[in-house]
Amino acid sequence: MQNFYEADLYSLTQEQVKLLRHHQWNQLDLPNLIEEIESLARKECQELRNRLSILIGYLLKWEYQPKQLSRSW
Repeated sequence: MQNFYEADLYSLTQEQVKLLRHHQWNQLDLPNLIEEIESLARKECQELRNRLSILIGYLLKWEYQPKQLSRSW
């Protein structure tokens, strides 16, 4: 399964979804499935941090540089 995992992540995830939907627990690739879920959570958390940083930057500019407001922000 490892070679398949490295070659085609999308197909692997679709296969894992199919197994989950059909309650075929013993056929799941648990180590890689766990790794992908953890990775997804980290990416989502980082994306949230990035967007909040941008928002805070905009709010600080609005507060401290109100005369320099433009549509380019």
